[in-house]
Amino acid sequence: MIKVAIIGLDTSHSIEYPRRMQAADCPSDQQVEGLRATTCLRFETPFQNKEGLDTRQAQLESWGVRVTTKFEEAVAGCDAIMLEINDGAYHLEYFRKVAALGKPVFLDKPLANALADGRAILQVMRQHNTRVWSGSSLPLCPEVDGTRTRFAEITRAQVFGALGQAPAGDSLVWYGVHTFEMLQRIMGPGALAVQALESQGGIVSIVNYGDAREGIAETIRGQWFYGGRIHGVVGKDLQVIPFMCTATNSYRDILRLIKAFFEGAPAPVDMRTTFEGLAMMIAARESIATGKETKVPSLE
Repeated sequence: MIKVAIIGLDTSHSIEYPRRMQAADCPSDQQVEGLRATTCLRFETPFQNKEGLDTRQAQLESWGVRVTTKFEEAVAGCDAIMLEINDGAYHLEYFRKVAALGKPVFLDKPLANALADGRAILQVMRQHNTRVWSGSSLPLCPEVDGTRTRFAEITRAQVFGALGQAPAGDSLVWYGVHTFEMLQRIMGPGALAVQALESQGGIVSIVNYGDAREGIAETIRGQWFYGGRIHGVVGKDLQVIPFMCTATNSYRDILRLIKAFFEGAPAPVDMRTTFEGLAMMIAARESIATGKETKVPSLE
């Protein structure tokens, strides 16, 4: 049994993952055996007030999770750590604390709020040789890979998803990350530049991959659907194939991958790719501000 410390309580993920680990009333087809949330570190952020934290604490305690406000107590005796903090502004601070412990870490999306913090997280990772995976469930949904793998060559993709309103920080970085990570999964690494436009309905970002390859990420306010279409070569023919993501099993499926990662399997997405996703969104924001295509910042 892998004992997991949960760091943060301002996100519903801090409830949904332990629910699938150990809640007695969790449906059997959603359970993930072999993990147990033992502790949770609680602190307020702009994403959740005291009343909301109290409600979540009571739920976790009913499942046998000890909730504390002391970091040392939260990580004592754990085998692995899940950084579950909605507010990306806290990610570097807490990753610095956990990276030195020698435990595998799942860092929930987004990587960070700012490019400098993202670079610093990867630097700390290298400094301590920390096994860390950061990302969301959307690029790993079966419909994305089920469609992507049908193509011998992919030339173009359009994806769409939600643009939630962040209580603090950048909403595109906080919630657009799901959509951008889907695009990355389909198109692969190597984004060169982004041209983006913001309207009342959302943000549309056109990503230039070079060699006439292009991706479009549409993040939409007020809707919560995810999907897209992929253009390319299937067999010997040019085809366009649409897909829609279903979220029914998304928590269970990513938690299975988290468990495998904690057990020693490679991360499904490497950290350089995760950083590139953040850089793409930062470039989109700059493009909106300047009205010009913006180069995607590099890690180095």
